[in-house]
Amino acid sequence: MSDNFHRNGPRRVGQVKEVTSLANPIIKDIKLLTDKKHREEAGAFMAEGLKLVIDALELGWTIRTLVYAKAAKAKPLVEQVAAKTVADGGLVLEVSEKVLSSITRRDNPQMVVGIFEQRWARLADLKPQADQTFVALDRVRDPGNLGTIIRTADAAGASAVLLVGESTDPFSLETVRATMGSIFAMPVIRCSAEEFLNWQKGAGVSVVATHLAGAVDYRTADYTRKPVVLLMGNEQSGLPDSLARAADRTVKIPQQGRADSLNLAVATAVMLFEARRHLLTLEDK
Repeated sequence: MSDNFHRNGPRRVGQVKEVTSLANPIIKDIKLLTDKKHREEAGAFMAEGLKLVIDALELGWTIRTLVYAKAAKAKPLVEQVAAKTVADGGLVLEVSEKVLSSITRRDNPQMVVGIFEQRWARLADLKPQADQTFVALDRVRDPGNLGTIIRTADAAGASAVLLVGESTDPFSLETVRATMGSIFAMPVIRCSAEEFLNWQKGAGVSVVATHLAGAVDYRTADYTRKPVVLLMGNEQSGLPDSLARAADRTVKIPQQGRADSLNLAVATAVMLFEARRHLLTLEDK
C-alpha cells in the first residue's frame, strides 16, 4: 500500500488532486479497502455519501482521503469538507464518475466517498451505568444484519455493540452502508467469548439472552434494575450453551405463523425497543 494508507496517517498535501485513470496507484489502494485483510492492514475503511462524511467529521472521526466526483465540485458543502480535509492533513481527490464507480462498485455511485481511520472501543473501558443497554452479538455473519443492528442500536439509544467471537467486519462496505451513518455514532467492540464472560462477571450487568429454549416471554422480563446486555445468537446456530448458561435470563419471542425463527436484525430490534421502552419517549429527538 502507498503512504496514503499507512497507519501513521496520510502525507500532508496542499491542493486537490485530479484523477481520471483507473490505474492511478492511490485509486488502486482505495479499491483494496473492499478486502478485509487490506482494511485491517491500513486501519481504514470507506464511507459513501456527503451526509455520512459530514456526520463523521462532526463526531470527531479522522478522514484520510476525500474523493468526490467532478460534478460535485461546485457544491458549497463539498468545498467545505474538502477544505477541512486538507487542513487536517488529508488527501482530496477529484475524480471522474468512471473512477468513482470503480471504487464503490456501483453504476450510480454517491458523489462523495470518505476514507476514515477505523475506531474500535475497548471492552475494558466499558463502565455500565444505570439505564444503559448494550447489544452483544455472538458470531454475527451477515454484513447487512450487523449494519442494521448498529443502526437500530443507535436509534434505540443503546450504548455499544459487542461482537463476540469471529464476526463479520463492521467496517466492510456492505455493513457501513447498512448502518446509514450510525457506524460513526455507535461504539463497536470485539472480544472473544471468554473475554465477554470474564467482563460480565465484574461489570454489574444483567445479561438477557434470546434462546429457543427460553421459557420466559421477552415482554415479561425486567429491564429496569441494572444495565442490560442483550445477548443474541448466531444466525444459523443460535447461542452456544456456554453463553446461554451464563446469562441471567433466557427469553423467547413468541411466534404464531409458520416461520420457525426471526431474522437476527429483526429479533434484535424487537428486543432493543422492549428493553428500552421505559426510557423512550416521543420527546427524545
